[in-house]
Amino acid sequence: MSWRVSRRRDATRTTHDHAHTPLIVLGIDPGTAVTGYGVVQTDRAGRFTLIECGVIRTRPRDPLPARLQEIHEGVAELIRTHHPDAVALEDVFYAHNVRTTIVLGHARGVILLAAQQARITIAEYPPATIKKAVVGTGSATKNQVQFMLTRLLRLKSVPHPSDAADGVAAALTYAMSERTSRGIQGSIAGTTTAHTPPSTRR
Repeated sequence: MSWRVSRRRDATRTTHDHAHTPLIVLGIDPGTAVTGYGVVQTDRAGRFTLIECGVIRTRPRDPLPARLQEIHEGVAELIRTHHPDAVALEDVFYAHNVRTTIVLGHARGVILLAAQQARITIAEYPPATIKKAVVGTGSATKNQVQFMLTRLLRLKSVPHPSDAADGVAAALTYAMSERTSRGIQGSIAGTTTAHTPPSTRR
């Protein structure tokens, strides 16, 4: 893997073949200072591959509207680059600090807007659902989630930084749900068909 740094995002990328990609998911961990993301591909055999992961960083001294624009443009750039079939992100959680919850909601809003503008399927998952999908229990620790990411994606090291790992976990949650759904439909109909999980929306 090699680091590619742009004005809007720091990313780790791996090589992939778009011509044989049945499913690409962009997972996002929202934040106004650092927004983590991961792009996961599922091949025709149901194997998961990490295409890219990284973070979108905003400047702390910038006013909130400017930071939100930076996040929106960064996510839109990722969508243009990878043409994902779906965007998956953590659902809103309520922090002890009310202002933190409100500001995080703003960040989620511009991310959802970028996905909606591209007419991409959107999936939102509570943190416990992501942990259960990746580890098998909704009470898993961050270290357990990161360990399972390396196993499921056949990585030599944990996606870095942790915000990026959270984005990868969100993408993997959707990819695993989609693979399961396709397997069930395929066994019933005798073929593999596309399916949108109940937790997603357009």
